[in-house]
Amino acid sequence: MNSYLHKCLCSVKIKNLGVKKGEHTILYDVSLNANHGEILALIGKNGSGKTTLLKSIMNRIEHTGTIEFFNSSGTKILSPRIGYVPQTLIFDKSTPITVLDLFCANSSYTPIWLKHSKSIKRKAYELLEKVGAQDNLNKKLGNLSGGELQRVLLAFALEPLPDLLLLDEPVSAVDRKGISLFYELVISMRNEFHMPIILVSHDLGHVKKYASSVALIDKTVVAFDTPDKIMINPIVRETFGLNIDGGEI
Repeated sequence: MNSYLHKCLCSVKIKNLGVKKGEHTILYDVSLNANHGEILALIGKNGSGKTTLLKSIMNRIEHTGTIEFFNSSGTKILSPRIGYVPQTLIFDKSTPITVLDLFCANSSYTPIWLKHSKSIKRKAYELLEKVGAQDNLNKKLGNLSGGELQRVLLAFALEPLPDLLLLDEPVSAVDRKGISLFYELVISMRNEFHMPIILVSHDLGHVKKYASSVALIDKTVVAFDTPDKIMINPIVRETFGLNIDGGEI
């Protein structure tokens, strides 16, 4: 591992985090760690606060408590780079904007209707190549399949190389084959860069297969354990009302 990647190793420590909206408590007393090279999966019913927790980590909403980031030597990172892949990208599918246009808009102040420089094109191609999506460079966003779009969003989340990668139900609009390809790609990114990953998912089968640790969220951390143990936890069984065998919720 080179010195640059070594510096990018990071752990996340969340302590006593709380979020309120008016008098309504959305999260309270959430304490979790996401360690180097691990995937922490957040599970729970709709409205349990999982996405709110991700938004708190990104500092997009006000919260109490603390969120700290550390590199592999234990030094605090004051301005962490956070990559984020949303559940889906909401846009007008009739738009003529291409993947390259989106990349340029995300990485340059140059208006996207102007000619793209060779250096910008090369950088976009190399970025997409990391996730096997280079053939989509000149495709219109509206013509991408669900799996292709999520690969593109993952590529953008990796630029610049993040200290933490957040995945918010990233495969909900992807077919079964695309889901497997996406998670295999995420695993390869984790293995290469050893960044912590926090994943929100409703699919217990994928959580069991890919996660290192799992937290059941219901406004706070109700249960936390390894995937195998969390699947047989009575609280988890009761929460989802299933005889859980790792299948889809």
